[in-house]
Amino acid sequence: MDRSQNADWLAQVQEAALEPDLPIIDTHHHLWDRNGTYIQNRYLMDEIADDLSSGHNIVSTVFVECHAMYRADGPEAMRPVGEVEFVNGIAAMAASGAYGKPQVAKAIIGHADLQLGAGVRAVLEAEMAAAPERYRGIRYIGAWVEDPAVFTPNYVKGPGLYLDTKFREGFAELAPLGMIFEAAIRHPQLSDFHSLACAFPNTKMVLDHIGGVVGVGTYADRRDEIFQTWKADIAAVARDCPNVVVKLGALNMTYCGFGWEKRDLPPSSEELCEAYRPYYETVIELFGAERCMFESNFPVDKVSCSYGVLWNAFKRMTKDYASADRAALFHDTAARFYRI
Repeated sequence: MDRSQNADWLAQVQEAALEPDLPIIDTHHHLWDRNGTYIQNRYLMDEIADDLSSGHNIVSTVFVECHAMYRADGPEAMRPVGEVEFVNGIAAMAASGAYGKPQVAKAIIGHADLQLGAGVRAVLEAEMAAAPERYRGIRYIGAWVEDPAVFTPNYVKGPGLYLDTKFREGFAELAPLGMIFEAAIRHPQLSDFHSLACAFPNTKMVLDHIGGVVGVGTYADRRDEIFQTWKADIAAVARDCPNVVVKLGALNMTYCGFGWEKRDLPPSSEELCEAYRPYYETVIELFGAERCMFESNFPVDKVSCSYGVLWNAFKRMTKDYASADRAALFHDTAARFYRI
């Protein structure tokens, strides 16, 4: 069934927002206007404002790079500055109050090519200048699996990126500028991420999407086995890398293998809660709530459920947690980490 523009499918399951007053920072979403994406071609101010109006108390959001609106000309290395300029404009629209209360893109995570080595500093400084009040750092995707069934961005050329000497030379430029590094990987690369985080203990780092647990292709029908491998690897990060926080989310993506997008009806928040609970509770136990934060990963996760249903699932999962831990997971960890 085609889910490329799935509003009618998602509308079949509607839920009122649970605990509508609970303050939330959505720590991970994208903005773009492009053709051929598998979920939603256009996700700009109107589209995100529509999702944010689901009844949950989203006070602010964090934009994370997605190779959108790069400059069409000029030095290749500087082209990602265009994305930061674009998102800063969207953030200014949100700050006007004309689109509702949520402060969209209150913090911005851009992209810069760390394989430039020390030369990346000029790009980082240009991005800082493009959004001086909102720019917080970069994401560099290292996700790579040698299996065509597992989505791998076409600009990720092979394994071992985070171990590369030139990449690490560029990485060394982040901490002196106070920049955050975000990593998107697949779970087989958790050991590479662990090595990077240990090598740069003074760099604030985020592990996106709980480490990218794969469940399709050669990884299908191995969920229990993979869970144990993933748990051991992520436990090492929690133990050895106090500079790392983890985003709880993005298990809705098709490569995770839960298959919601194949159903006639999208999942309810109860179903999502029960399916994902082992992963999120494991991470929260290992890292503590003060090093974890929930994310929507919209519009990518929209392939499986609506925005309101997703946040209801997170609330159901944590309903028995201490109030301070819930505040950290939904708001306070992000506010501290991203300086919101």
